[in-house]
Amino acid sequence: MKLQCDVEVVNRMLPSFGMKNRGKGARAVLSIGKHLDKTTQRTSVYMIICTAKDRTGSKYKLKDNIEKFFTRFVEEGKATVRIKEPAIDICLSKADANSLKSFLFAARLADRGSDTSSLPLATLTPVRARDVEKPKKKLTIVSKKDYPLASSFPYSLEQLQVSYCKLSRVDMRMLSLKALRKLDLSNNHIKKLPATIGDLGCLAELILHNNQLESFSEALCLSTLQRTLQHLDLSQNRLKGLPSQFSQLRELVNLKLDDNKLQWLPFRVGRLSKLRFLSAAHNQLALLPGDFRRLSLENLDLFGNPFAPPNPLDHSIHLTFPLSLQELASRAVVNLRVPYGPQHLPAHLCRDLEVSKACDCGGACVSFFIQTAVSMNLHQVSHTVVLVDDMGGTEAPVQQHFCSLSCYSQFLDNCLQRGGR
Repeated sequence: MKLQCDVEVVNRMLPSFGMKNRGKGARAVLSIGKHLDKTTQRTSVYMIICTAKDRTGSKYKLKDNIEKFFTRFVEEGKATVRIKEPAIDICLSKADANSLKSFLFAARLADRGSDTSSLPLATLTPVRARDVEKPKKKLTIVSKKDYPLASSFPYSLEQLQVSYCKLSRVDMRMLSLKALRKLDLSNNHIKKLPATIGDLGCLAELILHNNQLESFSEALCLSTLQRTLQHLDLSQNRLKGLPSQFSQLRELVNLKLDDNKLQWLPFRVGRLSKLRFLSAAHNQLALLPGDFRRLSLENLDLFGNPFAPPNPLDHSIHLTFPLSLQELASRAVVNLRVPYGPQHLPAHLCRDLEVSKACDCGGACVSFFIQTAVSMNLHQVSHTVVLVDDMGGTEAPVQQHFCSLSCYSQFLDNCLQRGGR
């Protein structure tokens, strides 16, 4: 039974002599195994702690020698074992939570004198230098022959790049790396992302450039990535669209969507209030969602999309007279900012409210509206704009919705007045 972690051995007697402990842990390997006591000629179970400075290790007898276990933060890879003789506290940190639990279980059995024959006891021998090295934070693999098949990824990784390895799916071993902040899986053959990527609670950068992705799931948009993800690169894939829930990733600062098959951007893209860099060049975007006006970007690239000059007279009408009671109630909920959720309304009504449109008058419309497109200069939403086409244009068509015929008529009158001038 072995455990790799940071260890600080605290002598509880030092304060009585006016001395302080060092207060800093060292990388160590802890082992539990049998050792022959040369004095008594009896074999007992011991714990040995080996560090880079002391690879031979210090041994501590376990049977009837543990005063207490402190395990309040065991899920964070932390625990303390209080030894009776000598009077020390063994403080463990930066351990894999599951491995730590198994190790403490074995220590408890040894302390009670229980039968340890079923436990994988280790040989109490000096450790290798590489076993007590500092935790590895960064790992780059850019060749299939270097990909670890028999060994696991270091649990302490914060940055992991696995490129050019012809991966067809995400290795589930990567998803147990709880400290991971950057995951780069670019230049592989990945077709689908597991929802469990959303369990990586520290993930700030996800790079999936040049794969074969056809979708980005709703589950990922509703996962812990909402609170952590800042950089997302989905360029050079096969995406045709993104779910409406994509706007829940509100920590996004940099979003790359170039060279896909996107026919639309997320309807509520304007909710990405922290977004500063957006590139969606070389897609199939014919127009932008009306919510696009709410963005505040530093750099925008929409080059190579089939934008066409909009005609305000070219419209589609989705209206009935009179409006349904459901539509009137839905508009009231949005206009009055009434809180709602699945605990108050059926799920399908919540979904309708989530995609409500803003009329030119400032009011809301949900399922009944008039839709057209207007031209917008992209400098209204971005400081720097890459030209939309080879003609030097920086304008693109944006959806415009109207809650009634009167609002649409007023809009057309304004267009005619501007045209007459």
